[in-house]
Amino acid sequence: MSGEPEDLPDAVRRVEIAALSRTLPFRVVRTATIARTAEEAAEAVNVEVGQIVKSLVFRASETDRAVLLLVSGANRVDTKKLAALLGEPVERPDADFVRERTGFAIGGVAPLGSTHPLPVYMDRTLMGFDVVWAAAGTPFHVFETVPDALRIATDADVVALS
Repeated sequence: MSGEPEDLPDAVRRVEIAALSRTLPFRVVRTATIARTAEEAAEAVNVEVGQIVKSLVFRASETDRAVLLLVSGANRVDTKKLAALLGEPVERPDADFVRERTGFAIGGVAPLGSTHPLPVYMDRTLMGFDVVWAAAGTPFHVFETVPDALRIATDADVVALS
């Protein structure tokens, strides 16, 4: 990671504090290029796109609750499976909803460190990798960790999401 801790954006500090408080082994890296998408992130840290954790927020339509999905960068969310899992229809929310519920902007949503507690569901595919990389609060910060440790740190239910 470049720079001293005092140079880090608040969102990245929030992710680091959350990771440390959950004893999650992690390493934050500031990428040389923007990493808003799974493909950009994979290229920035030189890994398979499947090793990138997409942290996606969905809105449960009837209850207006937000849920956080940790999905392999190689996969797409099956919204019908997600709706069945939640017991109500789901939709992709707008950027304001995501920021309000997580404290992160789209493209930098991290799997932990949200400003509000969210239920977390983790794509079973991620468990097949030795290490994964996720957004660390901005489109220029990512962190490396172990899938099972991420599952424990986020209290995620591992499910088939794609």
